[in-house]
Amino acid sequence: MSSSIPNSTELGAGRPRSARARFQLFLGYAAGVGKTYRMLEEAQQLKRQGRDIVIGYFEPHGRKDTIEKTVGLEIIPTKKINYRGVTLQEMDTDAIVRRHPEICVVDELAHTNVPGSQHAKRWEDVLALLDAGIDVMTNMNIQHLESLNDKVFQISGVRVRETVPDWMVKSATEVVMVDATTEALLNRLKRGVIYAPEQARRALENFFRESTLVSLRELALRQTAHELDVRGTAEVAEQTSEPTPATPESEKRIVDRILIYVTPDPSSAVLIRRGRRMADYLGADCFAVGVSPPRGDGAGEHLQAIETHLNFAKNLHIGTRLLEGADPPQTILAFARQNQITQILVSRPRRRSWGRLLGTDLILRIVREAKNIRVIIVAERWRPR
Repeated sequence: MSSSIPNSTELGAGRPRSARARFQLFLGYAAGVGKTYRMLEEAQQLKRQGRDIVIGYFEPHGRKDTIEKTVGLEIIPTKKINYRGVTLQEMDTDAIVRRHPEICVVDELAHTNVPGSQHAKRWEDVLALLDAGIDVMTNMNIQHLESLNDKVFQISGVRVRETVPDWMVKSATEVVMVDATTEALLNRLKRGVIYAPEQARRALENFFRESTLVSLRELALRQTAHELDVRGTAEVAEQTSEPTPATPESEKRIVDRILIYVTPDPSSAVLIRRGRRMADYLGADCFAVGVSPPRGDGAGEHLQAIETHLNFAKNLHIGTRLLEGADPPQTILAFARQNQITQILVSRPRRRSWGRLLGTDLILRIVREAKNIRVIIVAERWRPR
């Protein structure tokens, strides 16, 4: 192995998606750190051990060293889809299921499929393979993790559109963090190992700025540490043969329950991602709750915007509720008390309102009337030009 190929850190094994299928994820912080290379190295090793392994999808990007790692591995032909007069290629999930190998290698988990495909996202194709009892090896970069979308935008100024829900990553049997120093990565980029010269030049001016890569690498390492902590705690709990007897102190312990107040404002998407991440770190229950407005002019658009946000929350495996009430603060607080909510997340409006000055502002009312409930006001951060 050449020195330019980075080392990797393996995370502790977590719970597999099913008793039959094993889900292994190779995680990096940028294109070119060596995720696909490392994944194919392991695939070749498994093949030498006599395992039935195929490549379901591979994106070469013109990288000769990586392409060489596919030699000798069976590759399932892609499905050709015509879209707006252009023929595009996608992974043929049905063909893989019919072939039914023991293990399938799938490149670029966060990829969005061509419209008209069986599934909208490649991670949904992977779920289909796992449900069919096929082990999967796949990869992605940290910037594609849904809950980090806003953080990545702050770091890079780029809004990543292709994302993978956090629960998908957490369902992995094993996660392998593939790491490389930023100096090594930039050197590979300048040598033309990652992209063609013109594409590499554009990358250096945008996403591959050194400051951006340093921040993304730190983000990936923090995520790795968090996963290690969560999976290690889960393993200890599973290995405990006898349950811990309940005590008055343990019965009094407060279990965190988070309520995300969803409004039609676009900032609700940021709030949902923030709430999902908080819930993961705290091990808390999480609800996204909206209040249906009274019937009247604009009520339909108002309700449609709320339902769009609630559907987004469902995709992140957050429990959702759409309540009816003419007084949103009272409706939210009544739900919070009934469901033992410990924290409420609300989004601060971008514009100041007269209601705030008069004491009738929605957020101020929630803060003032919430008893024994922590209210967290989240301001949407804007990256300076």
